Amino acid sequence: MSEKVRRRLPRQVREQQIIDAGMQVFSKRGYHAAVVDEIADLAGISKPMVYLYFGSKEGLFIACIRREGERLTEEFQGAAREGHGAEAQLWAGLTAFFTFVAGHRDGWVVLYRQAPEVGGEVAAEVTRQRSSVMAAVTGLVASSSPGGASEEAEFVAHALVGAADSLTDWMERHPGESPERVTLRLMNMVWIGMRSALRGEVWTPPSGEGA
Repeated sequence: MSEKVRRRLPRQVREQQIIDAGMQVFSKRGYHAAVVDEIADLAGISKPMVYLYFGSKEGLFIACIRREGERLTEEFQGAAREGHGAEAQLWAGLTAFFTFVAGHRDGWVVLYRQAPEVGGEVAAEVTRQRSSVMAAVTGLVASSSPGGASEEAEFVAHALVGAADSLTDWMERHPGESPERVTLRLMNMVWIGMRSALRGEVWTPPSGEGA
């Protein structure tokens, strides 16, 4: 009976189940130590079925990266659209980002901790997902900049994403800090400077010699 139930599941539903199982195993054991047998057991299917759906362990890993990257970008963009003005959009987007990381720790471990070390097609997929996140943040920053100052917006976006990325490790060491609290502290640190930079204000060293 259970075999019949499994065969009747729509392909998309089955794929998501396998990806869910893969996320758990990859995040726990790492890509190289993970074995397809364990993933199949966790998903409640046979090992050949994993290969039927994804072709290889690498194919499944790439599918995991793609899903988590797309989810993160969608969460950020969806939340940012709800805000009115750059300040509110950035607050909403960053809160969604940290909430996603806190609620999908397995996905974050796979996407940003393990995947860059694998190389090949995996590294290429990581690059695509990172570029997507960066483009979303850059677009938000540019929309608040007079004239859309693309070069400055890209610089600010890289600095912002780098800070947010580093803070995810800090969050793991401080589990009592809520996503909202982390966002508030980051906004207090970066927003005033970001707003000034987008207005064209420039800081110079005490010697008066600018960069």
